[in-house]
Amino acid sequence: MEWRDQGILLHTRRHGESAAIIEVFTPAHGRHAGVVRGGAGRRMAPILQPGAQLDVAWRARLEDHIGAFVVEPVRSRAAVVMGDRLALAGLSAVVSLLHFALPEREVHETLYQRSENLLDLLCNAALWPLAYLRWEQWLLDDLGYGLDLSCCAVTGATEGLIYVSPRTGRAVTAAGAGDWADRLLPLPKALLGTGDAGDAEIVQALRVTGHFLTDHLAHEMGGRPLPEARQRFVDALARRAVKGDG
Repeated sequence: MEWRDQGILLHTRRHGESAAIIEVFTPAHGRHAGVVRGGAGRRMAPILQPGAQLDVAWRARLEDHIGAFVVEPVRSRAAVVMGDRLALAGLSAVVSLLHFALPEREVHETLYQRSENLLDLLCNAALWPLAYLRWEQWLLDDLGYGLDLSCCAVTGATEGLIYVSPRTGRAVTAAGAGDWADRLLPLPKALLGTGDAGDAEIVQALRVTGHFLTDHLAHEMGGRPLPEARQRFVDALARRAVKGDG
């Protein structure tokens, strides 16, 4: 069994004295693991950094075996943003969430393309936080936990949407909320694609997507905690928002 593809490196762990087991997210084969001979060595270790774009050839005797990768670097991302703490935190959040959320070997071609496009925007500090928020919305949608913000779940209105149901992920107006308003999540305009989408508003929006990642996606996965890397990114963005307001 063998195939060749290009993918995003999500995770690396040492295997034996000099090998490494890596997991890559590819468009045609999903999240896929394999052994890299010499992957923990001095030559390969700098290449096998999270977020790296790799050309990978996988081979195994049987399809359900872990198999072995031969990898060639396409481009490094961590090295490009090494001096930018927010970008590094964002890179770590993306690869950690993909590693956490994706079922092994399940194909998510559209999500893959959106993830690659997002990571290639890392150097654009102005655009990247909003792009990341959109990506989290796509991640939820692709995995079956998407938000429906098209109209009010109660009245059907398309204007005046200010809440989100924490149970269904549907938008609600003030009139539709009624006495239940204090049980609903606030709906930042950034989630609707309106407003100024500043850092502070994006942080508020990420608290909403974070609820669905935690209470819906992670809950269905046995209550596993979300990767800490995501919260570190949100915290870093919140600090930048405070500095910006000053």
